[in-house]
Amino acid sequence: MERILISWIGGQDLAACQPANPQLGPIAEALEQERFNSVELLYNYPSSDIAPYLDWLRQRTSIPVTGHQITLSSPVNFGEIYQAANQVLLDLRGQNSEAEIHILLSPGTPAMQAVWILLGKTRHPATFWQVSREEGVQQTQIPFDIAAEYVPVADKVSSRSMTQLAASAPPADAAFDDIVTQNPRMQRLKSQASILAARDIPVLIYGESGTGKELFARAIHNASERSDRPFVAVNCGAFPAELIDSILFGHRKGAFTGASSDREGVFQQADGGTLFLDEFGELEPAVQVRLLRVLQDGSFTPVGGGRECRVDVRIVTATNRDLMQMVAEGSFREDLFYRVAVGVLHLPQLREREGDLNLLTDHIMANVAAHDAHLQGKKISVEARNLILCHPWPGNMRELHSTLLRAALWSQTDSIDAVDLRQALFHMPEKERDLLGRDLSKGVDIQGLCDDIWRHYIPRALESAQGKKTRAATLLGLNNYQTLTNLMEKLGLK
Repeated sequence: MERILISWIGGQDLAACQPANPQLGPIAEALEQERFNSVELLYNYPSSDIAPYLDWLRQRTSIPVTGHQITLSSPVNFGEIYQAANQVLLDLRGQNSEAEIHILLSPGTPAMQAVWILLGKTRHPATFWQVSREEGVQQTQIPFDIAAEYVPVADKVSSRSMTQLAASAPPADAAFDDIVTQNPRMQRLKSQASILAARDIPVLIYGESGTGKELFARAIHNASERSDRPFVAVNCGAFPAELIDSILFGHRKGAFTGASSDREGVFQQADGGTLFLDEFGELEPAVQVRLLRVLQDGSFTPVGGGRECRVDVRIVTATNRDLMQMVAEGSFREDLFYRVAVGVLHLPQLREREGDLNLLTDHIMANVAAHDAHLQGKKISVEARNLILCHPWPGNMRELHSTLLRAALWSQTDSIDAVDLRQALFHMPEKERDLLGRDLSKGVDIQGLCDDIWRHYIPRALESAQGKKTRAATLLGLNNYQTLTNLMEKLGLK
């Protein structure tokens, strides 16, 4: 298994490349006495000071040496150090998820060493090393566990500037209190959503299943001038084809078999308030045409009715589909897209909400305890919290909530440990195994299947190519590394 050594470059290391200095410095000493496959070095010095050292080090070893210049306002700024070190480790894991991470603690400031221990004991399990003149190179055992809940606090500090940027917008209305976050991106989205709430315009919310699209939609409604009027939510993907018009616009008695009485559609139900159309990208083209008219002038005719109805409805739509791509492909009307995409919010996946997992875990556990006295007092162990941080959560908030509820129910003690959490996690079969067996009667998203294939093979190609994009592109049959980069950006792959 590949072993990667990662370290800050310290003053003793820089001094080692001077001809009169007999000391190798911690990094060169570690590479001389222990076997590693590559070394990743972080530094906060000018490049002109670092270049001679890197050249000197590369002459002494046959393994790849990579430098990462980090801009710090101070070498003891805990938040900035955390953000930089965490990002480098995330990138390494993305390039080679199977590699062993080895962290050299000796170089750098005490703040840098503290951050290494935080990260290596929680998010990125690692082996620690120290170098001293008396003892040489030694593997270091950290004789305690660190609860992962402390890590988001550091992340919050590291993102202070982004948090201030979000706070410069109008304060979030109380309707947004249920959106629990300390992540700068999410805080910025809450601020943007509160601005949209105060303006009676259509809103389009992008996001995967379970990312909180309806929660945002309800918060927008509750913070708007329509808050005392109805909020009606419907799932466009669940409409039976033969009843779509009736569901949207209502029907009159006798309009079709089974229409035993007049019935209001969702537009009439939401009159004066907000209509939330979830899975909006699933609407058939024929329905899109009929929907466009009511969005333009608020008028429609119920099925079987002879008189036109008018409503005043604010529209909030949500989808996990790429509507712009669908417009380009001709499967979604361009005029309808621009009608609903006035205010646009892109909700991140749960795994992208840095610093939120423990906050959300505690919030969910508090809600679970409030609804069942038997589940009160349940604590989550250090090991279980670290498992939560390492899990990718493809089902986002919905998966996190159901997993914690199962773990709480199955735990036989007051503590939810790693065993309880592992039993509660579901491991879905890989989608690509059944690519040729889909039911055409329900429709097939060919582009979505292709994207899934890319998501499956791109990380494996990068791993096989040891992170070299040109080689990975060749393995995938692509013309050049730029095509691979464009694909990764489109699919949200790091």
